[in-house]
Amino acid sequence: MKEYKLQGLSCANCAREMESEMQKLDHGQSTQLKFSSSKLVVDEGVDMKRVRNILKSDGASLVDDEEHAHGPNMKMLVIVSSLIFGMTFILAPVVPNVILIGMYLIAMGISGYQTFLKGAKNLFKLKFNIDTLMTIALIGAVAIGEWREATMVAILFGLNEYLEGLGMEKARNSMEKLLNVAPKQATLLADGVEQTVSIDSLQEKDIVVVKAGEKIPSDGVVVEGVSSVNEAAITGESLPVDKSSGDTLYGGSINNEGLLKVQITKPYEDSSLAKILHLVEEAQEMKTPTELFINRFAKYYTPLIMVVSILVMVLPPLLFGAAWGASFYQGLAVLIVGCPCALILSSPIAIVSGITKNARAGILVKGGVFLEKLGKVDSIAFDKTGTLTKGEPTVQETKLYDERFHQISGSMEKNSSHPIARAVMKEVEEKEVELFDPSDLQAVPGKGLAGVIDGFAYYMGSEKTVTHLELTDEQQEDIDTMRSEGYTLVLVSSDKELLGMYGVADEIREESRTLIQQLHDAGVKHTIMLTGDHEQTARKVADQIGMTDVYAGLLPEEKVEQVKQLKKGRSLAMIGDGINDAPALATADLGIAMGKGTDSAIETADIVLMQDHLGKLPYAIRIAKRVNTVVKLNIGLALGLKLAALLLTIPGWLTLWVAILSDMGATILVTLISLTVLMYKGKKSNRKPNIKPTTA
Repeated sequence: MKEYKLQGLSCANCAREMESEMQKLDHGQSTQLKFSSSKLVVDEGVDMKRVRNILKSDGASLVDDEEHAHGPNMKMLVIVSSLIFGMTFILAPVVPNVILIGMYLIAMGISGYQTFLKGAKNLFKLKFNIDTLMTIALIGAVAIGEWREATMVAILFGLNEYLEGLGMEKARNSMEKLLNVAPKQATLLADGVEQTVSIDSLQEKDIVVVKAGEKIPSDGVVVEGVSSVNEAAITGESLPVDKSSGDTLYGGSINNEGLLKVQITKPYEDSSLAKILHLVEEAQEMKTPTELFINRFAKYYTPLIMVVSILVMVLPPLLFGAAWGASFYQGLAVLIVGCPCALILSSPIAIVSGITKNARAGILVKGGVFLEKLGKVDSIAFDKTGTLTKGEPTVQETKLYDERFHQISGSMEKNSSHPIARAVMKEVEEKEVELFDPSDLQAVPGKGLAGVIDGFAYYMGSEKTVTHLELTDEQQEDIDTMRSEGYTLVLVSSDKELLGMYGVADEIREESRTLIQQLHDAGVKHTIMLTGDHEQTARKVADQIGMTDVYAGLLPEEKVEQVKQLKKGRSLAMIGDGINDAPALATADLGIAMGKGTDSAIETADIVLMQDHLGKLPYAIRIAKRVNTVVKLNIGLALGLKLAALLLTIPGWLTLWVAILSDMGATILVTLISLTVLMYKGKKSNRKPNIKPTTA
């Protein structure tokens, strides 16, 4: 089997039809056309020339095909056709009508020729989809002389196709972004000799050397050395984790300072990071965009109108002796009423308006289908770190037992770039104390720092740095209390006594404190926290901001499983910002990423909040609900007006003028209603947040 990357694949239904055609080729039975990842998997015996022709029929091609690389894209086609269409308004008073018609045809052809050709072929095959519907709309509008309407429909449809295709292409880039995170090489230690090898060659029980700043090549266990490791790529938590002999490591995490010798416990393809990459790819393949209602309805609506038109033409003369001419006129009017222009415009304008409205507020929606899903969301799952919190440690609580505490801690940490050191220094700088230059300052792996200031030895770090001291009951109680509250402890001591300690934790974002109630006001019933952090920290954050459910201590694959369970019986969105969130984002009904999160999370997500905060999420949900309401109203009006016009055929009152007014009236009405989305102001929640969560 051979795999190819595709371009120009923008229609899920068309992709299924092309896959079916390819499977009929010699050796093509196992062909897979993966719409979500835009990939083609074919047997090497398949005739690729015929495959290319099938792809070309839908405007798609292999990435390496030169002919596609030089072809015009939909964006340029829409711009050019819009400019020509705009010129008709200027030239209408001064040029002959035949020239205007020619300009309409050119503009129509530029933005809609591919759709028209596919629709024409479908008509001959009696296959009815959105292309068939669109083709009939263009033919119907042209047939009644509404050149301007036909051109507008073609341009708007082309614009909608471009926006949908653009969003899908961005989502398809997620795999390429994620692959850049994976380590490429490892330092293998064999018979006392170090050699650089590819991570793919690593086997279980191999020993590798990981120096400071390097990535752990695969899941393993520390056999020698002490260091702290940044596991953010896997757990999403910002605080480094101390590692020593016997501790487990995740592939893709980063060794901060010491030298580690690691025994590999899993080949790379089975490692945590590799699983994350696979989960994203698998989840994206399962989550193909749903067809819009209008595309499904076209299978029944268009042939039904044709049947009704024919019946109106032939039944009255045959059964009641009516004049053939009058019946044919009535049947023609039915065809005009059945022209689905208004039905086609019911959705695209409202969706484009909603996307535009959100874009102005800094909210990137990658396609109309995702906007529609956002309006239906009743449950939202949040990653904690970097989403509800700032993703950087800060000093939350301080216990001071000696006035030298801030001075000593600042002197020892002032030259460190460690995240916890920066948090401590921010606290020390507010005290405006005089700092010293310690002598013989050393990092003690797994513990912290040791140094000499003014001839006296001091220690700073975890509880392991104070094992030489006899702590008072008060001090031990403070340690136990702060630890139970989920803080990372930083203790400062001398040879003889404990000077004080800092309780460090990730700081809650300001908007998180009111966000949850605003989401509830916007119609979200369940707000759920999914985090890799320990339970005490998670519950403390949830208690402050009012989450309805909390699931803590989750690894990425466990987050995915939890999302799958939460999806049952509800419409679930997932919000995150880290690599570890990408699989869950792709698995949820709707993935929402923070703007300054990792590229992989952003590319995997369906919606991106460019402000890097959640403050405008309730507004985006209200806009999406407004769009969904408008689309439903438009469809009802478009069909309702046509039904009313069709009922006029019973007494024989339906005329071409009534048909034209019905069709044009519905088109204008749904267009104006759709544009009201751009004027929608939304509303702000004035209710105070309820901070009494029910956790799970």
